[in-house]
Amino acid sequence: MVPAAFAKSGSTCSHFVGLRGGSVVAQIRFFGMIIEHLTDQGTMDPSLLYEPPFTDVAPTGPEQVFDEGHVAQLFSRIQEINGSAVA
Repeated sequence: MVPAAFAKSGSTCSHFVGLRGGSVVAQIRFFGMIIEHLTDQGTMDPSLLYEPPFTDVAPTGPEQVFDEGHVAQLFSRIQEINGSAVA
C-alpha cells in the first residue's frame, strides 16, 4: 500500500526506481522500507534514511541508490506526508 500523499503526488515506486546506474533491487527495497515505515508510523524524519534498517540496504544513505535530484524529491515527498499527517 502506497501512502496517499505519495499516490496523490504521482510519486510511486516506479517514479524513483531505475533512475540511477545502481541496483534496481536495492532501490525497490529501500523505497519499500520507506513505505513500510510511513504505513506503520504515519510520519517519518528524513534523517532516518541514514540509519538502520535503511543503511542495511544503502550503507551511506539514499544517495547510494538514488541520484541527488531524486533524493531531494524523496525528502520533499516525505515532508509532504509529514505535513498532511493527522495527529
